[in-house]
Amino acid sequence: MAQSMMSRLIVCILGLALSSLSVNGRPATFSQDFRVAWADSHVRQLDGGRAIQLTLDQSSGCGFASKNQYLFGRVSMKIKLVPGDSAGTVTAFYMISDSFNIRDELDFEFLGNRSGQPYTVQTNVYAHGKGDKEQRINLWFDPSLDFHTYTIFWNHHHIIFSVDEVPIRVYKNNEGRGIPYPKFQPMGVYSTLWEADDWATRGGLEKINWSKAPFYAYYKDFDIEGCQVPGPATCASNPRNWWEGAAYQQLTPEAARRYRWVRTNHMIYDYCTDRSRFPVVPPECLAGI
Repeated sequence: MAQSMMSRLIVCILGLALSSLSVNGRPATFSQDFRVAWADSHVRQLDGGRAIQLTLDQSSGCGFASKNQYLFGRVSMKIKLVPGDSAGTVTAFYMISDSFNIRDELDFEFLGNRSGQPYTVQTNVYAHGKGDKEQRINLWFDPSLDFHTYTIFWNHHHIIFSVDEVPIRVYKNNEGRGIPYPKFQPMGVYSTLWEADDWATRGGLEKINWSKAPFYAYYKDFDIEGCQVPGPATCASNPRNWWEGAAYQQLTPEAARRYRWVRTNHMIYDYCTDRSRFPVVPPECLAGI
């Protein structure tokens, strides 16, 4: 009797799990949430649309975009970056609003390198049209050997850029001190692979070696959880959204420890300390970003 009850309980639990999986359906296939934005011939779907390949050659780069826009939430992708001599290439994963002059934007930019050098990740934040908030870190692994998860988390309290769940940047909401924060404009999700050898590697000193082309970057496990726009008007302000919960309003002690480790050991540039560009410290830096 006990064994029969246990069997029914296991079946019930499995059924609930499968039901939940079918409702959430994550991670999505490429075509569920995304479309090719430019150079269709350079974007190739793999594994039944569960992964894609982006190509850069001398004729073109390429990019894709989400079919919808979102206001707050979490976006993540697994990316395997261009291997070998990738100097002068940029693989970007970012969110951006439609209104360019007063745009909001959250950027991951992966800057290619000469073989054997660390891969540099640049992050940037635009709020109400004002950017110039670059930070750069050198990754502590080779991101071209395997897929790694890159995440943008965005709620009313802060924006967190993470690599394999390790925070590499936190941008806090300091509206109370008069500092703009991306809060009102929905943003689409984009990714591109393109030529930027005028600035990407060592400030443009290292140019693309086209004999190594074509260059490839790979993506899979596309995951978007947020308030889709257009959608229910109250979604973005709903404090019951999971990403607005108390557990997500500040870093956990372990995440804070990892964040300090990244900043201490892997940060190579922070606009907050660049006095040649900013003789007066930007106000958000004083407020504690």
